[in-house]
Parts: sequence; structure tokens; C-alpha cells
Amino acid sequence: MLAAVFTLMVHSLMLTFYNRKKKGHDAGAPTPSSAAVGNLESTEPEADWHSHGMALAKPGDAEAGKMQLGRNRVVVQVLEMGIVVHSVVIGLGMGASQSVCTLRPLVAAMCFHQMFEGMGLGGCILQAEYGTKMKAGLVFFFSTTTPFGIALGLALTKVYQDNSPTALIVVGLLNAVSAGLLHYMALVELLATDFMGPKLQGSVRLQFICLTAVLLGVGGMSVMAKWA
Repeated sequence: MLAAVFTLMVHSLMLTFYNRKKKGHDAGAPTPSSAAVGNLESTEPEADWHSHGMALAKPGDAEAGKMQLGRNRVVVQVLEMGIVVHSVVIGLGMGASQSVCTLRPLVAAMCFHQMFEGMGLGGCILQAEYGTKMKAGLVFFFSTTTPFGIALGLALTKVYQDNSPTALIVVGLLNAVSAGLLHYMALVELLATDFMGPKLQGSVRLQFICLTAVLLGVGGMSVMAKWA
């Protein structure tokens, strides 16, 4: 995980320095004279620039906005699926646990874990610009999957054995699926998109601040994983 984060940071910094070097090179290049620009503009049909006194919007802007909105919605759906699977597994382990000493730190870790996941998912839902019903549905599934897992664990207490080969295989597969989904979405669709965006690319200082925040988050989640 640390290797992936540092690789992302190196990639982001290299892209920033390359873009700055390219801008400096382009700034030193000769520019067309104002007369030439005026001649080029005069050859364009007036309909291309105005319609009933209003400037036409670039068609590419609307298309890019639609593509970005679709991407944000796909991110929300895949992220929700990974969190739901992971939450069911956590709830199942809590419901089937018979030890109070094990349960207390697990509850504390789960509260912080779900809080941070909810913050990340909530931000993605806002960017997706869903309607009220869709937002309510996503929040409902996020809020109820862990209690559902706990209820399932309580119902299977007499049958479910934590150390049985079948339970270890099933839980391991579910954890692997959810971990793969969450890691991919976090690194590729969320962090990489933010670090390669114009806001962070314009400031090396802001990139280091964001990297520090990411490392603190990774460290905090790793510490909580000791009890989870």
C-alpha cells in the first residue's frame, strides 16, 4: 500500500514538473501578430460565434461534463458494492463473537472504520448528483449492511465457527473481493484523479499536504486493523 501511494506521488510530481517545463517552453515561443489573429477571426462565419445575440457554448464542454458525471456515478456504485460486502463480513464476525474482550475493541474500530468510509462515500455521492431517492437508497444500504451482518452472525452462532476451514475460506474470499474493489477505487478512481487534477498539479506544496493526509489515513486504518 505504501509503495502504491509513493508511486502515485512520484508520478504526480513528475507530471507537475513536466507541465511547468512545457509551459515555460511555450511561453518563449513566438506568438502570432494581432493583425494575423484579426484576419483569422474575420474569416470565421458570424453564426459560429453568436446566435440571437448570445455566445454559443462549446459542444465539447457539455459532453465532457456528461462523461465526468457518468464516471462519478460508476465510482459510487462500485465503491458502495465494495463497502457493502466488507460491512457484512465485519458484522458477521461481530455477531458470531463470543468473547467480550474481543468484542469491545472491535466495536471501537468498526465505529471509526465506518465513519471514515461514510465520509468518503458521502463525498462521492454528492459529486454523482443523484436524485433524492437514489441518495436515500445508497445511504440505507450503507447504514444497514453492518447491522444485517451482526444479526446474521447472531443467528448462526451455533452453526458458525470462526476457525472452521469453510468459514475461513468464505470470509477470506469476501475480504479479498472487497479489499480489491476498495483499493482499486481509492487509488485509481479517487486519489489518482485528484492528484492529476489541475488544482493539485498547480501546487507542489498542496500535493505534499495531501500526501501527508493520505499517509496519516493509511496509518490510522492500519492501526485499527489490529483490532478489526
